[in-house]
Amino acid sequence: MSHTPPQALDSEEPASESAATAAQTPDSHAATLLHLSFNQDSGCFAAATDRGFRIYNCDPFREIFRRDFGPGGGVGLVHMLFRCNILAFVGGGADPRYPPNKVMIWDDHQSRCIGELSFRSEVKGVRLRRDRIVVVLAHKIFVYNFSDLKVLHQIETIANPKGLCDLSHVSATMVLVCPGLQKGQVRVEHYASKRTKFIMAHDSRIACFSLTHDGRLLATASSKGTLIRLFNTLDGSLLQEVRRGADRAEIYSLAFSPTAQWLAVSSDKGTVHVFNLKVDSGLMGHDRSNSTSEANPANPTAVSSLSFIKGVLPKYFSSEWSVAQFRLQEGLQYIVAFGHQKNTIVILGMDGSFYRCQFDSASGGEMTQLEYYNFLKAEDTF
Repeated sequence: MSHTPPQALDSEEPASESAATAAQTPDSHAATLLHLSFNQDSGCFAAATDRGFRIYNCDPFREIFRRDFGPGGGVGLVHMLFRCNILAFVGGGADPRYPPNKVMIWDDHQSRCIGELSFRSEVKGVRLRRDRIVVVLAHKIFVYNFSDLKVLHQIETIANPKGLCDLSHVSATMVLVCPGLQKGQVRVEHYASKRTKFIMAHDSRIACFSLTHDGRLLATASSKGTLIRLFNTLDGSLLQEVRRGADRAEIYSLAFSPTAQWLAVSSDKGTVHVFNLKVDSGLMGHDRSNSTSEANPANPTAVSSLSFIKGVLPKYFSSEWSVAQFRLQEGLQYIVAFGHQKNTIVILGMDGSFYRCQFDSASGGEMTQLEYYNFLKAEDTF
């Protein structure tokens, strides 16, 4: 793989004349969204369509660039590497650009693929770090060195059709989390200390999980989708359990705020929830003593008022509920991340919707919508 040094993406100059032409070619066919992903710091997001891919900035919201491959240009997965010119994608949709068993490494400054990884089965997920590429198959995960594409590690997993996997992004330490070999089990790989930790997180199969940037905390949800659990990845201990709701739900995404004070959750029920996390701030290496709302006991939504008799009533009554909520269309798939402005959430929908909302950290309740765009519509919406 011929490696050019990664550089910041620049929306002003297209990578090449042909790419510029492709990006500007008018076409009556509206793109169909196949996949969405935030970059590692949630400052940007990538959208894979049946015609190519697009990259957007979150704050301020704008399209940075798009690559329209035209008919036969389907991209099923796309992932950014922070804000640099290197992306990884996998062909997808009814008419894929590349076979779905290949990961293509794309350099947008050259507007071409500079490397590829081929597998015997369909690629279910890809994750990037500055030094690693992780590829997820239905029953196996491969960890590669980014610079020379050498395999460093192979991990067997239980059936993993969603391609679940997450990485830490602090450069010194790499932590990887993936499904284990049993239902409800997660596997945590601490590469710096060469330790593997198995955590029995749930009774049902794992539906979603997320790591903090430093890899110290892990949030998990099962296929029931009622409870979200927070674990210490070093010793596997359960630190906190919060309740999304009483009914079953499919959890689509979990996201920590940068200081791990808050956790955002999206599901097929159409409500995005924000939970207050009561993790020891020393564990995270952040100073959270200035926070006024840390585990605020005056907030009736955080902990049920019946918790003093939790030994008598079912566990449901003493559950920790979300502090803030934002209601969306039920049944649609949304992913969430925390915005760069204080107490803001960014929500992306598979219908092309972009929301930025703000929550009140002291009083909670319904979030305030700050912005809305449909990023699949024509440019005049920006």
